[in-house]
Amino acid sequence: MDDVRIERMAETIARYSAKVGRGELVCIRGGVAAAPLIRSLYKTCLKLGAYPYTQVGLSGLDELFFRHAGKDQLSFVSPISKFEVGRVDVLISVLSETNTRHLSGVNPQKQAAASIARQPIMKAFMKRAAEYEKTGGKKGLRWTLTLFPTEAYAQDAEMSLREYEDFVFAACFADRAGGIRRWKNIDKRQREVIRYLKGRKVVEIGGKDTDLRVGIAGRPWINCAGTHNFPDGEIFTGPEETKIDGTIRYTFPACLSGREVEDVRLTFEKGRVVEASAEKNEKFLKSMIAMDKGASRVGEFAFGLNQGIQRFTKNTLFDEKIGGTLHLALGKGYPESGSKNNSALHWDMVCDLRRGGEILVDGRLFSKNGKMKI
Repeated sequence: MDDVRIERMAETIARYSAKVGRGELVCIRGGVAAAPLIRSLYKTCLKLGAYPYTQVGLSGLDELFFRHAGKDQLSFVSPISKFEVGRVDVLISVLSETNTRHLSGVNPQKQAAASIARQPIMKAFMKRAAEYEKTGGKKGLRWTLTLFPTEAYAQDAEMSLREYEDFVFAACFADRAGGIRRWKNIDKRQREVIRYLKGRKVVEIGGKDTDLRVGIAGRPWINCAGTHNFPDGEIFTGPEETKIDGTIRYTFPACLSGREVEDVRLTFEKGRVVEASAEKNEKFLKSMIAMDKGASRVGEFAFGLNQGIQRFTKNTLFDEKIGGTLHLALGKGYPESGSKNNSALHWDMVCDLRRGGEILVDGRLFSKNGKMKI
C-alpha cells in the first residue's frame, strides 16, 4: 500500500509515541498484513540512529498452538522471550489480524493456562515499563501498541476496507500533517481533567441498568495521549480493590480472544464480581472471571475522552477511547496507577454513557450524556 498516511503514522509512532533514540534496540512486531507500516517504522528507526529488528508472524499459528499443544507446552515459556523483554529498549507492536475469529473455537481453559504461564513475562514487562516512568526515561522499557487496517477489522466494524482505513488514519491523526502537534493538544486537555480528579474519592455511575460506585481515593490518574496505545485518548486509574459496589450493564459487546460476549451485566460487592450474566457467550464470561483470584476484581477504571472516535468497531484499542464512554478492566492492574490487583486476565469492557448516562465525582456532576461538565 503506497499511502502517505502510513509514513505519517510511522513518523509519529517512532518520534512521539515510542521516542526512539540513537543507539537504542527496537523490536517491531506484527503480522505479514502490516508489512507497509512495519517497513516504514523500520526505516524511520534507522533514520533516528536506532538498531531496529523485526518479528513478523504468520497468521494461524496461535490456533495451531492451542489445538495441538499439550500441558507441558501450554506452560512452557521461551527463555528467548524472557531475555528479550529484559533487554530491548523499545517494543512496538502492530495488530494486524486477517481473521479476528481464529481463536473463537479454542478451549478457554487452554487459553487461561497459557496466560497464567506467561505471567513472569508480563510481570517483567510491567516492571521495566514502570521503571521507565519512575526514572523519567533514563531506564526501563518503552512500548507502543498500534493497529494496521485489514479486511478482518473492517468487517468487524461493518465498514469497507477503504472506509476503515480512513477511520484508522483519522483516529491516529495521520490523515493530514501535524499529527504530533495534535497529540500534544490531547495531552494538554487530559492533564486538565486529571488535575480536577486529583484528591477525589468516589465516582458514581448511573445509566440504563447501571448504578455503580467506584472508590478512587489516593489513586493516581494516568494520562494516555498517544504514547503507549496508538491511537489513544483516555485517562485511567487503579480503583480501590474493595470499594466497587453496585451493578453495571455493557450495551457494547465485550470482546476477548476472538469472542464477543453480548449484553454483559455484572454485580459487584466490595470490589468483587458476585453475579455475572450475558446474552451470548455467558459460559466464556464466567470461565474468564474464574481464571484466578484477581480476575473477578477490577484492575483498571478509565474514561474515554477521544471525541474523534465515536463509532464502535469491536476493537478495544479504539472502542475504549470513544469520547463519552468509560471502561473497567477485570483482572490485572497497572502498578503505576496504584492498583494492587494481579491476574492473568486483563479484559477491558466499554460502557456507553452517551445516551442517558451520568457521572458524579464526590457528589458533583462530572459528565452527562457523555459530555464533560468541567
